[in-house]
Amino acid sequence: MNKFYVITNDSKDNHHEITMAIKEYIEKKGKSCILADERPVPEDIEGALVLGGDGTLIQAARELLSDNIPLIGINLGTLGYLTEVEVQNVYSAIDSLIEDKYMVEERMLLKGTLPNGMMDVALNDIIVTRYNSLHLIKIHVYVNGELLNTYQADGMILSTPTGSTAYNLSAGGPIVEPTASLILMTPICSHALNASSIVLSVEDEIGIEICSRRENEKEEAVVAFDGTDICTLHEGERIIIKKAEETTKLMKLSRISFLETLRRKMKGN
Repeated sequence: MNKFYVITNDSKDNHHEITMAIKEYIEKKGKSCILADERPVPEDIEGALVLGGDGTLIQAARELLSDNIPLIGINLGTLGYLTEVEVQNVYSAIDSLIEDKYMVEERMLLKGTLPNGMMDVALNDIIVTRYNSLHLIKIHVYVNGELLNTYQADGMILSTPTGSTAYNLSAGGPIVEPTASLILMTPICSHALNASSIVLSVEDEIGIEICSRRENEKEEAVVAFDGTDICTLHEGERIIIKKAEETTKLMKLSRISFLETLRRKMKGN
């Protein structure tokens, strides 16, 4: 790799000391390094270093989706399931990238389409949840146009395998190997004795419709794509969720298995 692009979470490296040290190191190796705040992404960039935590990497993946650039995360946060490199190992990681000693993993995304035609994608999850109230919401869930179930819950998580260790895990959903191809559906605090997660095919199309719980009450919910781009869903409206055509490419340096990484990251938590 000869041409690097560096994206920094300013709150994690507020004086850009780490960022500038990385840029200087890359340029001393005779390679090109462009900082994200300097100019638009050049067409010949070969890879992006993302300095921050998982949230920074997810945001960068969404922003660079159309550029088709592989990314690697430099962990300046805490757990960092997605970030491949700890900051103390950054220079050896850069050496490996320069020497082309890395692999590229493709991660699936989910695409959500709202009634107004707006579309967005998520690397981790699309969440439908209650809006500005403490009571449950009632939702119909359709799979390929057929009613699967009706839930009264705080909401519903539609997760990719990459997102299985995020909110899905906190809500009691299963952990999935991140390169798998499937869709996880996990209710959030469902008011039912049996409200387990459901694993759906990557070919399935899921519809989430907001219903009225009581007569003369207008219900609203919010939809969040990877925790951002929040929009409103009104009673009777439905969001359609399915696998996106695009993928996110993550660079991998280590051959340590996902299970070993999971065991190490979850230790003590």
